[in-house]
Amino acid sequence: MSSDATTAVPTVTVTDVPGSPGPLGQEPAAHGLGASLPQAESRAKTEGTFPYASDLWAEGLLWAAILRSPHPHARIVSVDTSAAVAMPGVRAVVTAADVPGAATYGRRVADRPVFASDLVRHHGEALAAVAADHPDTARLAAAAIAVEYEVLEPVTDPEKAFAAEPLHPDGNLIRHIPLRFGDPEATGEVVVEGLYRIGRQDPAPIGAEAGLAVPRPDGGVELYTASTDPHTDRDLAAACFGLTPDQVKLVVTGVPGATGDREDPGFQIPLGLLALRTGCPVKLTATREESFLGHAHRHPTLLRYRHHADAEGRLVKVEAQILLDGGAYADSSSESLAAAVAFACGPYVVPHAFVEGWAVRTNNPPSGHVRGEGAMQVCAAYEAQMDKLAAKLGVDPAELRMRNVMATGDLLPTGQTVTCPAPVAELLSAVRDFPLPPLPKDTPEGEWLLPGGPEGAGEPGAVRRGVGYALGMVHMLGAEGTDEVSTATVRVADGVATVICSAVDTGSGFSTLARQIVQETLGIEEVHVAPVDTDQPPAGPAAHGRHTWVSGGAVERAAKMVRTQLLQPLAHKFGMSTELLQITDGKITSYDGVLSTTVTEALDGKELWATAQCRPHPTEPLDDAGQGDAFVGLAFCAIRAVVDVDVELGAVRVVEMAVAQDVGRILNPAQLATRIEAGVTQGVGAALTENLRTARGLVRHPDFTGYALPTSLDAPDVRIVRLVEERDVVAPFGAKPASAVPVVTSPAAVAAAVRAATGRPVNRLPIRPQAAVATPNA
Repeated sequence: MSSDATTAVPTVTVTDVPGSPGPLGQEPAAHGLGASLPQAESRAKTEGTFPYASDLWAEGLLWAAILRSPHPHARIVSVDTSAAVAMPGVRAVVTAADVPGAATYGRRVADRPVFASDLVRHHGEALAAVAADHPDTARLAAAAIAVEYEVLEPVTDPEKAFAAEPLHPDGNLIRHIPLRFGDPEATGEVVVEGLYRIGRQDPAPIGAEAGLAVPRPDGGVELYTASTDPHTDRDLAAACFGLTPDQVKLVVTGVPGATGDREDPGFQIPLGLLALRTGCPVKLTATREESFLGHAHRHPTLLRYRHHADAEGRLVKVEAQILLDGGAYADSSSESLAAAVAFACGPYVVPHAFVEGWAVRTNNPPSGHVRGEGAMQVCAAYEAQMDKLAAKLGVDPAELRMRNVMATGDLLPTGQTVTCPAPVAELLSAVRDFPLPPLPKDTPEGEWLLPGGPEGAGEPGAVRRGVGYALGMVHMLGAEGTDEVSTATVRVADGVATVICSAVDTGSGFSTLARQIVQETLGIEEVHVAPVDTDQPPAGPAAHGRHTWVSGGAVERAAKMVRTQLLQPLAHKFGMSTELLQITDGKITSYDGVLSTTVTEALDGKELWATAQCRPHPTEPLDDAGQGDAFVGLAFCAIRAVVDVDVELGAVRVVEMAVAQDVGRILNPAQLATRIEAGVTQGVGAALTENLRTARGLVRHPDFTGYALPTSLDAPDVRIVRLVEERDVVAPFGAKPASAVPVVTSPAAVAAAVRAATGRPVNRLPIRPQAAVATPNA
């Protein structure tokens, strides 16, 4: 690797992906499942012509601004909007008193007020919204609203939330899960303990959060926004507007990427209220500060662990306490806690497990769904425990893990049997046996980068290399009884196929997958995916890889129904069943070669269509002992991290991440590799730089100067050394989610590598420089 910053760009190499023998981009374009079909909108996005919500415009447009609280906890004595209302150009001001319907909302728990009316519970909470003729006027008017506060002492330590005065009518405890599995009296010959802290990672969407609300003549309203769960958001908004769901339409605009809940519904509701009040279209584009203050973040987590093992390092019992800081409102804390507790032992066989998990409310910023929620936090902790155990026993860390790995047929600590493929040993072997990158030379003039970049202040003599391992797991789809269902329609007319499905493509590539499914099933090359809105049947949220499974399954079923409609006349004519006909490269042929025609000829101008649903097998909630079949399926990943650490300055550079992943089936090789690379990079950010810091509940530096995302120079070389294609028989196509599990696993791997380089325990993420300074004898 060159020391020149312009050439020090990380690479992604796929070494074991069928059809992609080398670096990405070398495979010729093809069609159908298994081909590296490019995204339809990729050219528009790279050219800057793709329409996002911030690009929208309407005749008579007004601009909105939201007044947000400067305090994390305060009683609202009075709100005076008279100065704002009197300003020239101001068309409307709305507060809690102007909400005609439900005063609170929430995708999972409706405990968050549209506008604070009596108490402010976190820094940045919305109090009022303004619509004006110009964006500057709207912002000035929002600032002119006079609010008198009685500032209260914030509760920012989640451990103190148990004894603190209730911050919410529902209390401070969101959920408690006591998991009991096995014999509480079991003990091991070797015991290691640890205390771990995980910081507050922000989804940090690069594209601006924006929206447009347009009133309708029938008294309803249309919302244009980058929602990841349009039907739920529509229903929440309609309830707050005092309207029926059919009076509100939500149109999904271009989504500039999402790694969790892309838009806070509280961002959309004020827009609709202002549009209904003024009778004019209203637009709002959030500032970066508003994004950091408004949307949900990854749960900061405190974890206490005790691992018991026998003399050979085989796990006997795991004891853990997990405390999630849910922030001011519940949001997805219950679901995140369930994942954290269920996966607290990792992909290892543990005969006895006793875990206490809590999620609590505080006056910190709200926490919610971020990719790999719950699972990422516990992975960092249980893998640190495995490193401690290996060190105490004098066993190689990879070997210790190999002695304990889970396989198909083993039990989770929830009592659920792992029925899906679980090739954890194969994944670990792949990364362990992959050749290590070459060591750097002894001088800064050599072809390598010092930690801190090509102009880093460190000295080569202070740089030490570390190698660390981590194994991670995530669940697929929703959990604990969530009714997972999606509906799709496939229509064929004039030789062109159209897919209608309200599954939002957040960057996961669902739109591309839908095209591939129809190409594979019907042999039609030109396939379009219709824009998403709530006039279509619901497909559910874009989370946990569910659209690949549930929505992809619905598209496949609809396409197969159209295929039957297409082939039945031919089969009847030739006296055979449709199963004896096949479609390949746009041609229909029979098994005996008697029939051979094209799809275009068979269509003969006909219009065919079908609608289908996909609903996976049901799950159940965890019971009072944390037991139950709560998950549809699981996905696994192994990562070996190689880092260089300046042990005098504490600077860390991730040199390479070797990844082996359980993917079920490769549907699009290039797209899959890109998703894994993105997941690894997001995990590296959580490991080294990303932490939305607060001081007594106040968000510090809510911008991309104070919140450090990894850049291209921070991203490591990603080596995808093995993709295990062992299909899950209950999943359509047999595929598993791709991006969440590397996010979960990579922070733990980086921390393990820093431990190996420095001899320090590294019990906090992100890793602080002082934690990466080596001990004298390391």
